[in-house]
Amino acid sequence: MTENNRSSAAGRNAAIESEERIRRIKAKSGKPVIGYLCCFAPPEIISAAGAIPYRIMGRPGEDNSAADAYVEPYGCTYVRNILARAVRGELDFLDGLVISHSCDMVQRLYGIWTYYHPLPYSYMFNVPHQVSPWAQDFFKRELGFFQESLEKFTGHDIDPDSLKDTLTAYNLNRSLVRELYALRKENPPLVKGSEILDLLIDGGTLPPEDFTALLREKLAEAKLRSRLGGKGPRIMVWGSVMDDPALLLIIEEAGGRVVADDTCIGFRVWEKDVPLTDDLYTGLTEHYFINFQCPRTDRGPGVGRFDYLLQRAREYNIDGVVGYCISFCDPHKFDYPDLRDYLRKEGLPLLLVDDNYSFEPAGSLKTRLQAFMEMI
Repeated sequence: MTENNRSSAAGRNAAIESEERIRRIKAKSGKPVIGYLCCFAPPEIISAAGAIPYRIMGRPGEDNSAADAYVEPYGCTYVRNILARAVRGELDFLDGLVISHSCDMVQRLYGIWTYYHPLPYSYMFNVPHQVSPWAQDFFKRELGFFQESLEKFTGHDIDPDSLKDTLTAYNLNRSLVRELYALRKENPPLVKGSEILDLLIDGGTLPPEDFTALLREKLAEAKLRSRLGGKGPRIMVWGSVMDDPALLLIIEEAGGRVVADDTCIGFRVWEKDVPLTDDLYTGLTEHYFINFQCPRTDRGPGVGRFDYLLQRAREYNIDGVVGYCISFCDPHKFDYPDLRDYLRKEGLPLLLVDDNYSFEPAGSLKTRLQAFMEMI
């Protein structure tokens, strides 16, 4: 069995384990489970409403044909994978679905899913595409509508104190994740990028207090390690949603050290705390709309929108960047040419991996990555 096949099998086993685990947690707690794809609709509000937020994960490389009757075959393979899983009944433990308008294909998923396979609760969270004063007001108002819909479904009112307590619990996890990331600044690093991603994937499928315990356990173990032996170029991974460590494992096998990232489940979510402002919705707006660095949000012309990536590259002493784009992921693919040129001017090479959410061409991909490592 190839390394890629082993990692894919491990990813599928981890996904099955997380689903079995959430079923046990649901049965024990009696709380409803609300699935979400993107964190623009803050999971903290779901948690404060007495429900369990569950980040829906796909299973890369699995058959998506169950989605063929609902969506065109040239659509985003990640979205098609999620829809196929829903059609097959693999996500039947969900009591609700929250979809943010992160992109047009994800928005279509909401309409198709809720029409053909309705759940007891569903909510479409509207997110503006430009950062402006009116857009911030719109987003903040949408937070209120979201809270009202959850309160009506769960029968659990969210008061400011309970929401603040929930934000504090999530911020604790953010600080612990940042401690783990700091261990990657070491040379050689103390933890692998694939380990971190595995941990963050688990974190999206756990109640916050359970994730806190897992993070503390990982931190305590990692701090007792010796540094990873050998040498290798320090890599940052940028791009589309990545809910499987397969690519990072291939990079590591090719000799690279994945020490930083900029992906949806990675550091974008954990880099900063949600500000505990007097009006908590102001802090949530600042964190999830203003500061969340997603290419689907227009921040104006020019390449200044990439400055934060250069700052991170310097902070983690990066030698090169591997970009990952799922087929038909327009937001990231439109950003790629500008980002490539921007990084090139700063002396940072970027290798783009265009994938159909399968990681199947592992042999050729590994060869490309090995050549990239040697080049830098």
